Amino acid sequence: MLEVQNLSVRYREVAALSDISFSLNTGSLVGLIGPNGAGKSTLLKAMLDLLPIQTGKIFYQAKSLKQQRQKVAYLPQRSQIDWDYPVTVWNVVMMSRTLHTGWFGKISRQSKEIVSEVLERVELYELRDRPIKNLSGGQQQRVFLARALAQQADVLFLDEPLTAVDKKTETLMWQIYNELKQEGKTLLISCHEWGNMLDRYDQLLLLNRHLIASGTPRQVLTPENIQSAYGVLFEQSDHSDYAEELLFC
Repeated sequence: MLEVQNLSVRYREVAALSDISFSLNTGSLVGLIGPNGAGKSTLLKAMLDLLPIQTGKIFYQAKSLKQQRQKVAYLPQRSQIDWDYPVTVWNVVMMSRTLHTGWFGKISRQSKEIVSEVLERVELYELRDRPIKNLSGGQQQRVFLARALAQQADVLFLDEPLTAVDKKTETLMWQIYNELKQEGKTLLISCHEWGNMLDRYDQLLLLNRHLIASGTPRQVLTPENIQSAYGVLFEQSDHSDYAEELLFC
């Protein structure tokens, strides 16, 4: 189990996150939703110790997550990646293996086999020698998913992984997510999806600087929660169709 207790983050005098607490079960697919500026990316980074927290603790299997960082793979937002950097698909994915070999360690045969396998899994092995800047948006996202897979982590944090992807990539990524879930991995995915897509998740976290709701899609997507998160009345919400389906079917 992954557990967050009373997590708060401040940027100077502004509260970015306030008193966030929740738990994620092993082998679950969890969607992190909320409006722009709600703190979704901040939450992921704070859990990974990539930015300072004001208060709070994060545990994985009853031990500090900070001391088990190698068990978590992270796929950042597209905007945080320098797509013009002169690096090939193969080398991007191989970077994840430095957790096992160190920056100056010799690349093992096992690491090469793992990288080959994950590139096959995301259908990019034939493009392994291509610079990432020459890929489509969907292919680029698959490269970084492959990097996360090659790390062989138990937990994956994915920050808006379906942004600017084609339908083929979206279908393939969801297939891999479900396979990882069956393998006992825990996935926390920040997303802007709505409608029936949210029913694919086992659990939703609805965030707007504080945790508004956590539970199944049916439990989370109530009129009251939607209004609290998005600041609009349920009847005016662009997202109300799915909530109505959940509430009144």
